[in-house]
Amino acid sequence: MSKMSIETERQALNGPTMGTRWSALFYTTEAFGRGPVRDALQVAVDEVDAEMSTWRPDSDLMRLNAAPPGAWVEVPKRLMEVLRLALDIGRASGGAFDIGMGDAVAAWGFGPAAADQRLIRNAFDAARQPSDKVLELDMPGARVRKTVPITLDLNGIAKGYGVDRLAETLRDFGISSGLVGIDGEMRALGLRPNGQPWAIAIEAPDPDRRASHSLLALQDAAVATSGDYRHVVTVQGQRLSHTMDPMTGAPLRSSPASVTVVARSCAEADAWATALMVLGSTGGGELAARHGLDVLFLIREANGFKANTVGPLFDGGASTGGRSGAFCHRLRPVRPCK
Repeated sequence: MSKMSIETERQALNGPTMGTRWSALFYTTEAFGRGPVRDALQVAVDEVDAEMSTWRPDSDLMRLNAAPPGAWVEVPKRLMEVLRLALDIGRASGGAFDIGMGDAVAAWGFGPAAADQRLIRNAFDAARQPSDKVLELDMPGARVRKTVPITLDLNGIAKGYGVDRLAETLRDFGISSGLVGIDGEMRALGLRPNGQPWAIAIEAPDPDRRASHSLLALQDAAVATSGDYRHVVTVQGQRLSHTMDPMTGAPLRSSPASVTVVARSCAEADAWATALMVLGSTGGGELAARHGLDVLFLIREANGFKANTVGPLFDGGASTGGRSGAFCHRLRPVRPCK
């Protein structure tokens, strides 16, 4: 076999999606045609956006939101899968993850429109109806219906699902080694060509600058982070983070600075990161331990960040399977820049 036939070439692709960008990094033979792969990756995330966006009035999710209570609405299979997973994690988290927060998101100004104080009371009333109690899924028929008026919001899981679709698309092209992501939510496939796991930076939850807190090495696993430092609005002079408390229908008043979760899929990691932000490091840590999750909580302190960890990965060891299905995890702190 000639040297040319076994050499690999680094492929780095990216494109727009969900108000940010997707990325894919993988290695192929020199003769590989990247155009069809890039097109397929773009189609994959465009489908997720077209089905699950709250910023597109013509999305399948917004069509479901507009339907009257009691009416069955046919939706695409992938949207059904995400709704089912969202309700499962909602129940498992005791309601800390709830996709019925659409009215709260809009009322507090985290959607397409500005904050509206007149809607905040309605958001509180809607928060008292957990989505798993008022949403019915007919999986065989790919139908959904609401039993009461409720506005669904999948922003806590759709981006992670988009990352999973990127990974599935690479596999469809026979690519079993790569790293894909959307805005920091990442999924690793296999190992790098040198046999090492993929290195992923965990961002320090600093609203004023972008810096790495630590490095994580992953094989065949996904990682997602939820934090209070990027997506914010100011209401009556108060800085509020985008994560909603399902118990109040309002932004969290006290939470970790960030929560990072490793799981088998990025959709799971994304949703659990949101749930654990709501529950905090004490209650969330206990729940994460019961579910066998690997979690890193970063808590703000006067002189920096305190790390609370759950699972062997973030305790400095290695995870060899378990719930995350991941291997070769390592967490290494990054020395702050002077």
